[in-house]
Amino acid sequence: MLCLRRGVLALALALFAVIPKVYAQSFDSLQALSQDDFRVLAENLSSATHYRGITPTEPLGIIGFDIGLSVTATDIDESVLDLANGGEFDSSRILLPRLHVHKGLPFGIDIGAFAAAAPDTDISLLGAEIRKAVFEGTAVTPAVGIRLGFSTLQGVDDLSLQSASIDLSISKGVLLLTPYAGVGYVVTQVEASEEFNLEEEMVSQEKFYVGLNVNLGFNFTIEADRTGDYTTVGAKAGIRF
Repeated sequence: MLCLRRGVLALALALFAVIPKVYAQSFDSLQALSQDDFRVLAENLSSATHYRGITPTEPLGIIGFDIGLSVTATDIDESVLDLANGGEFDSSRILLPRLHVHKGLPFGIDIGAFAAAAPDTDISLLGAEIRKAVFEGTAVTPAVGIRLGFSTLQGVDDLSLQSASIDLSISKGVLLLTPYAGVGYVVTQVEASEEFNLEEEMVSQEKFYVGLNVNLGFNFTIEADRTGDYTTVGAKAGIRF
């Protein structure tokens, strides 16, 4: 057990060591945006912040847990993000660290949640999911599941954001490796404070993703997705049993 904990800690530290000091900036210059710019910002933030479990499809089972730390990196429209941050957005990605917790329940149901906070900013996120295994999978057949996810932006005075998503995924374990893939749909409501005279945007985007889970006593997962026009890559380290 001690070796397991050390392995998880080492992977978690490795994930966070590659993150630059600034993960994302505060959106405090929204007055510089046109309505078209605000639409692009809404689409970009929707792609970066909607719910991501970074887990394979197989249900955990009634005694199962999946606990881990992740980092995701999402492509950005640099010109719009720079305007929204007063010319101070100095990264080519939106980088977010997250803490994930998943718990298995009876009847092939899993629930999960994440919390994210970007140090040196006022940006944080909360999210939750519920997933049902349509097929739980066997030694020769894959698991298929459907998931509902929700997330909300916290701590930003001038901007509110809420996302809801649905996706269908499939995975099949082979020894210690479990590849998975899914398709989904994300709807995000983004609203700026009234002082900026920007209309609320309701963004709808299709999502496609693939991932690979490796369980070596400690658990490591990588995932890539395309949501709308933006690509996100992520990695998670933790414990899954």
